[in-house]
Amino acid sequence: MKRIAESFLVVAVVFSGAWARAEADVKITPDVVYGHKDGMALTFDLLQPAKPNGAGVLFMVSGGWYSRWSPPEGMARRFEALLDRGFTVFVVRHGSSPKYVIPEIVDDVRRSVRFIRLRAEDFGVDAARLGVTGGSAGGHLSLMLGTTSDDGDPRADDPVLRASSRVAAVVAYYPPTDVRPWVDESSSYWQNYPALRFEADKAGDYSPLLHVTPDDAPTLLIHGDQDKLVPLDHSEKIEAEFAKHEVPCQVLVIEGAAHGFPGDAGRRAAEATAAWFEKHLGAKSPNAPE
Repeated sequence: MKRIAESFLVVAVVFSGAWARAEADVKITPDVVYGHKDGMALTFDLLQPAKPNGAGVLFMVSGGWYSRWSPPEGMARRFEALLDRGFTVFVVRHGSSPKYVIPEIVDDVRRSVRFIRLRAEDFGVDAARLGVTGGSAGGHLSLMLGTTSDDGDPRADDPVLRASSRVAAVVAYYPPTDVRPWVDESSSYWQNYPALRFEADKAGDYSPLLHVTPDDAPTLLIHGDQDKLVPLDHSEKIEAEFAKHEVPCQVLVIEGAAHGFPGDAGRRAAEATAAWFEKHLGAKSPNAPE
């Protein structure tokens, strides 16, 4: 296992020209329906680069296990580092807190992977080359997919449920890895995040720290050493578990960063994310020199 410590200077730089170019080169298909629950649609936005490399990355839209809609054009700017390298990006929304709790939310994101794998050819991606990323609660969901996925239920009536929910690589920003202390009425997290209000005896089932096995996806963890909301030891502890099971893992520690990476730190984290997916999804950038 390898730990990388970097100190980043926050710099305000405007990339409006590059963003406009990225948007022009990206085909956006909004609100693709991957399932229904309680009469509502579960959706993702599809961002397809001009020169796809055949690999796909799912982004978990989740902060505090709330999942909000935003214009997909903004996501094209946010994921410029991935799109420029030819990754197809799926911006996945799940059933949101406060109506839904973590067990229901995890079922949603597993379904999103199954649906995308089932229709991979339609989306121009290889079903075996799917990665996942997200920050905070989205990082937790990414790790749940990386550590607790399955091969599908061959007896299911729904063809989506017959497909695997496994992913081939994970990048998780400042992820909670053990929610057991939080699924407790005395916890401030329980008070502030309704998605944690499920049965305490099930909390271990939704703590990625407890589910690391040798067949897990290679994982990059990106975390600030001044994060007070989700302390760095969440990433450090699961890194140690990955090491025990010989799962490829790195922790990128951003010195001085709290819960979030503004400015140059965010751009450098995005570059590290793209490089990790290029390495572990077998995806050579279409813009790379021969």
